[in-house]
Order: sequence, then structure tokens, then C-alpha cells
Amino acid sequence: MLSSQTSIVSHMDVDVAIIGAGPSGAIAASLLRQQGHKVVVVEKQQFPRFSIGESLLPCCMQFIEQAGMLDAVNQAGFQFKNGAAFRHQGRYTTFDFTDKFTPGPGTTFQVQRGQFDKLLADTAISQGVDIRFGHQVDSVDISGEPTLKVTNEQGQPYQINAKFIVDASGFGRVLPRLLNLELPSSLPTRSAIFTHIEDNISDNEFDRNKILISVHPEHKDIWYWLIPFSNNRCSIGVVGEPHLLAHLTGSLEQQLLEIIAQEPDLKRLLANAKVVQPCATLQGYSANVTTLATNKFALLGNAGEFLDPVFSSGVTIAMQSAAMACKSLDRQLKGETVDWQADYAQPLMLGVNTFRTYVQAWYDGRFQDVIFYQQASNNVKQMICSILAGYAWDSKNPFVKESERRLNTIVELCRELDVA
Repeated sequence: MLSSQTSIVSHMDVDVAIIGAGPSGAIAASLLRQQGHKVVVVEKQQFPRFSIGESLLPCCMQFIEQAGMLDAVNQAGFQFKNGAAFRHQGRYTTFDFTDKFTPGPGTTFQVQRGQFDKLLADTAISQGVDIRFGHQVDSVDISGEPTLKVTNEQGQPYQINAKFIVDASGFGRVLPRLLNLELPSSLPTRSAIFTHIEDNISDNEFDRNKILISVHPEHKDIWYWLIPFSNNRCSIGVVGEPHLLAHLTGSLEQQLLEIIAQEPDLKRLLANAKVVQPCATLQGYSANVTTLATNKFALLGNAGEFLDPVFSSGVTIAMQSAAMACKSLDRQLKGETVDWQADYAQPLMLGVNTFRTYVQAWYDGRFQDVIFYQQASNNVKQMICSILAGYAWDSKNPFVKESERRLNTIVELCRELDVA
């Protein structure tokens, strides 16, 4: 295990303590070190470790490049990704991320997160970042200058004194738990069942360069992801409200295989597939908080708010929040006054709320009508494609700036033309 762990003392003083070494933590640590700040990253788990969220969006690549990690990612042999494909009841449509409204990268990768997250963390370590694997944050005190009580992998306690805390703990949501920041999500509770398979796909028309989103033939708010990797494997999962999946029986693997069999095209595509990873489930994963940041801490990515996996926005929001928070934090550490609500939370939520609009419209069917509409103008498709590629913060895009109004307008048009 490549590590920068040093001998443990009873306490240490840093500019920034980062909780979590996943994508947002690694990116944030790299950016802050570039800016000359003393950073330590505390990570509870050992890497590599399994995680979902394997289909990156092109928007991510600009943050990977800013962190000096682009060469490492490009050379790692991950599955190339240039778009997204959608399928429902024989209808099939694709979005090419290079043909989008917003400037910026148009391609990215589909990654096994254990390998990807370790690569980012190892690259940060090679840049001089101190990452401490197997160290758990037990308590946090922000009544004065922030302090963290931490236990190392040998069970020894120590204290970190920091000028600022960045929570990049993802679904661990360390600060929301310890500081009582949890808030119920506005989205309905949904469940996901997922695994990795050796896919053995023989269909020559299957495009491994795109994530495939399939919609259940009878229930439009049940959908499947199929994310190809570069090693003849895929991530496969199904998402739906718990009551819609309640009829499934047997083990998690049996439940997943049963509902896959209900989607004819997916069943045919995966006829020779073999499960190679124990099936897992997440339920009630959507989350929210009372505040995203103060002058003592900032929450990144899933530690603050997680919407839904349908548009693979999780890692993009994580990296976007890391870049935004580091920009404001650099100013604060250099003595400037930062309004964390105006300078970080509100700009971040512009994109999060854009994604939220399309997540909600996916499940109520409006956005599916747009996705599968075959006669949309190229300009409209490019604007929607930008959002699917992760550029949900581009206020020059009308489907970002006025997401709800623009979406409803195009939905009405699609439905009128379908009736005609």
C-alpha cells in the first residue's frame, strides 16, 4: 500500500483536515497543496475498496486535470466513455457527449472505483499529500479552532488541530452525523440492488463506450444501469421505490437476476453473464443537510447532498464541490473574508438543483419523454447533452438557467407532436 503515513504523535497542527480520500478528498487535497497549504487526509478504510458510481461524466476531467492527475488517469487503461444510451420497450437513443452545447471535455472513462479511487489517492500522495489510511474520526469540536479526535489503525488516539475541516467522507457523512446537520431529502426513498458481472456480451452492436440506461417495460420509474469496464466486466444495477421491488424473492442475487429477466433486451444482452461480485443494496441513499459550509468546515459531494444515481452525477458533484470549496478556502486561509453561503453553497446548488430538476422529471416520466423523442432539434439535444455530460453549472445553457420552465416547454412540444 503506497502511503504517506508518518509516525503518530499525540497531536498535529495543519491548515486543513480532510475527512475521506475518495475522489473529492483526493482532488481537494491536491488543489490545496498546490496552493501551499498544509493538509492531512484521514481515511477510515484501506484502499482499494469497492464503491459504486463507476460511470464518470466528461465534466470531471477538467478537475482531474487541475489536480495534476490527468496523465495517471489517461494511462490507467480504464474503459473509454463518449456518451449515454437509453432503452425502453424497443426504443433506443444515444447522446454523444462530444456534440454538446457547453465547451469542455466530451469524453471520459467508466471505472472500477476501487482502482480509480486508489489511483487518485496514490497520485495525491506522490505529490506530497499526507493521507492516513485506516484512521477514523471519532469526534469533532468546532466551538473554537476546529479539532478532530482520531484513532489510528493500531487503536491509538491522537488529535488534529486545523484551521478548517473539509468533509469528503461520501456516504459516511461524518460531519453531518457528528454535528447534527442531517436533513431529510426532498426525494422519495428508493432502493438499489447492484453487482459486477463478467458480461460475455456477444452482440456486436452493443456500444461499450456508453453507459446503457434501460427502463422497465411496465414501470417507468424502475430503471437499470449497465456500465461496461475494460476487462469484459460490467457494473449492473436496478433502482426503484421499495414497494415496486417488494415482490422480488430470494437472495439479493436472485432478486437482481429476476428483475433483469423482466427487461427483454437486457435479458438477451446478458444471457451469458456471470456474477463475480457479491450483490449489495442501498436504500434511502438520497440525503440533505442544514448547511453546506461555514467559516470552519465545508461539506463536499455526497457528504452534503446526494440525489440519485440515474445521471451518474455523484462523482461530478463531488469534484465540482472540491474545486469550488478549495477556491474559497484558499482565499480564507490567506486572510480574506469569505461568505461561504454566497461564495460556495449557492453556486454549488445551482448545478445540484439543475440535476434535481431532471432527476425528478425522469421519475415522473417527463424527461423520459424528452430522452426518447426522436425529432428534437439538434440545438435542444446539444443543450440536454451538456447536462448529461455533467455541465450543470453552465448558466449560459437555457436548460440550466431555466431548467424547470425549459423542460416543461419541450415536454409539452414532444407530447403534442407524439399525439399528432
